[in-house]
Amino acid sequence: MEPNAQENAREREALPENASCRCCVVGGGPAGMMLGLLLARAGIDTIVVEKHADFLRDFRGDTIHPSTLEALNDIGLLDEFLKLPHQEARELKARVGDVTIPLADFSHLPTRAKFVAFMPQWDFLDFLAAKAKLYPTFRLMMSTEVIGLIEEGGRVAGVTARTKDGALSIRADLTIGADGRHSRVRQAAGFAPLDIGAPMDVLWFRLSRKADDPLESFGRIDAGQILALINRGEHWQCGYVIAKGSADEIKAKGIGLLRERIATLAPFLADRVAELASVDDVKLLTVAVDRLPLWHRPGLLCIGDSAHAMSPIGGVGINLAIQDAIAAANILARPLLDQQRPPDESLAQVQARREWPTKATQGIQVFLQKNMVARVLAAGGKIEPPWFLRLFIYLPILRRLPARLIGIGVRPERVRAPAISLPSEQ
Repeated sequence: MEPNAQENAREREALPENASCRCCVVGGGPAGMMLGLLLARAGIDTIVVEKHADFLRDFRGDTIHPSTLEALNDIGLLDEFLKLPHQEARELKARVGDVTIPLADFSHLPTRAKFVAFMPQWDFLDFLAAKAKLYPTFRLMMSTEVIGLIEEGGRVAGVTARTKDGALSIRADLTIGADGRHSRVRQAAGFAPLDIGAPMDVLWFRLSRKADDPLESFGRIDAGQILALINRGEHWQCGYVIAKGSADEIKAKGIGLLRERIATLAPFLADRVAELASVDDVKLLTVAVDRLPLWHRPGLLCIGDSAHAMSPIGGVGINLAIQDAIAAANILARPLLDQQRPPDESLAQVQARREWPTKATQGIQVFLQKNMVARVLAAGGKIEPPWFLRLFIYLPILRRLPARLIGIGVRPERVRAPAISLPSEQ
């Protein structure tokens, strides 16, 4: 039997019909895996539940921001993490019409890593999972789909789940919903998000990259179109911004039209747009901006996209979700270590800590959506950069503010949760 098959068999044999833990984290995305690692590192019995069999999903957010890298540095993992294959963006530029605007310069950030790292999200999640598994208080249950909540005496007491081997109940003193913008936990809890709205969607695809292509990731804005190009080493990860709800219309016109638009916006890609054989090579990201008025109830807390879906502007959604996880670990670790009572009193503290950064970030995104993205998409002719953007060319100090907002965020979090020694260190 192959090693992976043996490991899967052992996991199936070890999977009980009922399990229990101090904290059950639903969702193995960036927020869920970071929180699982930090809680296990604090010595808290933690189960992370992920409905998929692996982390291999394409066109997920692949940005690791300086604040996240700083958190890895806080727990002594940054140097090892940066040995994984990745690309680094130390500045961000946009070409508006015929003018190139340097928008963000990360070199001035008060962090050890002064760049945004680009890495497949599955590599990031695999790394976090591997480090969490070193702690005896951590369990990761893959192929386990949460289908409901266990409720007793007016509080959430765990989750019910479905696995390939049957039903499973996980009882927990605290359940964390970190299962994304279509959160099953949020729905089961009766939480309804406030829809803030977005005027756009994004078509994601990849095109090969050549040695003489531009090195940096950048954006291209012109003639009612926006194209984001992210250098991923051997290929470009491309995001073509479209008006909200127009994906079916664009796809109905055929892949030829999209090829023409890409070649117009980025002429150096004209010789390879044929790599998009059909509209099936293009994936739709339906953009949503929303947030929960209340993130918690007794025994339950939502974080990350479960609590607030972000616009892709600035690529800050993952950063904000991970900051939620760090804040949750900082605030909840000691109450969770107190086995005498549930940590319900501390749940409101997490929302109070993270709600203002969420509102501020969404406010900036909505402003940019209305005053930049929507106007660009509605424009019919050639676009010229507004005067205030031209200032970024002549006043480099202006590039520090976008760098801070993108790279660190409105309220960065540092890891302050307690830590136990690994068995090998004892």
